[in-house]
Amino acid sequence: MATCVVVGSQWGDEGKGKITDLFAEQADVVARFQGGANAGHTVVVGEKKYKLHLVPSGILSPGKLAVIGNGVVVDPVQLNDELEYLKEAGIDVRGLRISNRAHAIMPYHRLLDRLEEESRGAGKIGTTGRGIGPAYVDKAARSGIRMGDLLDRDRLAQRLDVALASKNRVIERVYGYAPLTVEEVMLEIEESIQVLRQYITDTAGLLMDAIEAGKNVLFEGAQGTLLDVDFGTYPFVTSSNPTAGAATVGTGVGPRHIDKVVGVAKAYSTRVGEGPFPSELTNAVGETIRQRGNEYGTTTGRPRRCGWLDAVILRYSARVNGMDGLALNCIDVLDTLEDVKICVAYEYNGKRLETFPADLDELAKCRPIYETLPGWQTDLTKAKTLDDLPEAAKRYAHRIAELANCRLVSISVGPRRDQTIVLEPPFAEQ
Repeated sequence: MATCVVVGSQWGDEGKGKITDLFAEQADVVARFQGGANAGHTVVVGEKKYKLHLVPSGILSPGKLAVIGNGVVVDPVQLNDELEYLKEAGIDVRGLRISNRAHAIMPYHRLLDRLEEESRGAGKIGTTGRGIGPAYVDKAARSGIRMGDLLDRDRLAQRLDVALASKNRVIERVYGYAPLTVEEVMLEIEESIQVLRQYITDTAGLLMDAIEAGKNVLFEGAQGTLLDVDFGTYPFVTSSNPTAGAATVGTGVGPRHIDKVVGVAKAYSTRVGEGPFPSELTNAVGETIRQRGNEYGTTTGRPRRCGWLDAVILRYSARVNGMDGLALNCIDVLDTLEDVKICVAYEYNGKRLETFPADLDELAKCRPIYETLPGWQTDLTKAKTLDDLPEAAKRYAHRIAELANCRLVSISVGPRRDQTIVLEPPFAEQ
């Protein structure tokens, strides 16, 4: 038996879906442990591209169980649409399992998310409007509706009646919007419930049974460490914990059963939405990275802000997550550059800062201190082994791992599954 957690070590969009899909070939079960449909994973298998939001990337590997854990907030309509998309693409989705403890996103969550973001004006936080935050608010307030509640129509109607009594007061009196009725909500989600009910079960028990049976289990996070509600650039964060510790809380598997944590990072930095970004490039180099890396959101289509790799962030992520290894993606995006830079520290008020600050005002005043390395100006996309890479590219990759204080476990030279140089398997013998 072995377990491995895959997490994002930057601001999300690092290519976790690709790494999870690759590692899933050696796994028996793949479990998603947090977030919602605001996550976007693009996985390329052969010439086919799959865009996933809620379903674990492991669904693309035949014969695997793909688990949506209790830490995920699930939009039934969105999930049903995603399953239809996968079925039409010829993917077998019978291995999907959904935790009966996972909280459900209701239509009023999406509406409130949009209305609240619009009301912030210039202070907006960049939410996707998918209802993720409001659903987590209800979970913490103990007024949420769980996926298990969807299986009993009468109980669901009763819970919706109670929920709408308070939600409609806000919708009407604060935002001046028309109230929702129980009938409207039920009508919108009823068809999806009928499809999803076959997959809803006690996934915590299923996962522990798999671990005790000696199976390989892969835990998949969404977003990234810098979007963690506790450890990220708050308030420009998501509403859950994308860090490795949440793998246990979000699936019901105890921490002593976690064997390995792999952090995923791009060979440069990106982020979507607002908030400080010390190594951001607003020049031609930044635009080159955006275009070559196709840096547009899978979920929203928004252009991502791009910059040099930030090793301060990687060191911080390695400590917060307890990372054993680093999966480095998108190194080929930098192929045309004459020089490549790594932000190794910040300058703050005339002093060198090597730790990531919690205070956003302080972070906004930090200026990057760069280490410049020679570029390789060689097409890396056909490389199959480490020896196929030019010395400058190998030096860059190993320097990043050294600064993060992690072993380098893989290097991706393109978006396809077969464009990954694996240096260390995810489930080595324990």
